[in-house]
Amino acid sequence: MSVINIYGAGGHAKVVAEIIRSCGDRVGEVYYDIPPMQYIDGVLPANVSNVTPRGPMVIAIGLNEARKRISGLYDLEYRRVIHPSAIISPSVLIDDGSVVMAGAIVNVDTRLGRHCIINTSASVDHDCVISDFVHIAPHVAVCGNTRIGEGAFIGAGSVIIDGITIGRNCIIGAGSVVVSDIPDNTVAYGNPCRPVKTI
Repeated sequence: MSVINIYGAGGHAKVVAEIIRSCGDRVGEVYYDIPPMQYIDGVLPANVSNVTPRGPMVIAIGLNEARKRISGLYDLEYRRVIHPSAIISPSVLIDDGSVVMAGAIVNVDTRLGRHCIINTSASVDHDCVISDFVHIAPHVAVCGNTRIGEGAFIGAGSVIIDGITIGRNCIIGAGSVVVSDIPDNTVAYGNPCRPVKTI
């Protein structure tokens, strides 16, 4: 049994704690830097202004920019956390700090970067490249040979057709159907998904 510390004290952290338990491991210390906070798996979170976080750790915060900022502050061992019900091809590569939640599917020859989130019942098909700090929300379907740039957020229930490239730091609104490439730093949504503004 491993002991894994968590950075984060919100709803996402509660889900990550449950995944850790379902893998037969235990939540150790819990840290936060922005209130409000709540007990996570019975552990009272400690404010990082008073303690120094320790590894092994997973950053259990849904916001991509927060995971990137925190991972840059602490040179620690970061753990992958994968729910037992997730279906992961043996050929998939998953970098440190990433979380794959219940019911998710990641298919053959896909690569997940550092500190990614593949959320509940999302599917990522063959030969995809999901860059660092990406969050793929619940029930998203990412078809094969898709490229998603660092820091992108794909909203719940969206569909991305084969061969699409979504740029860095993009936000794709919930329920979108992405049928053409989306450039860096773009907010886009709809069916078909269209750019709305640059961020």
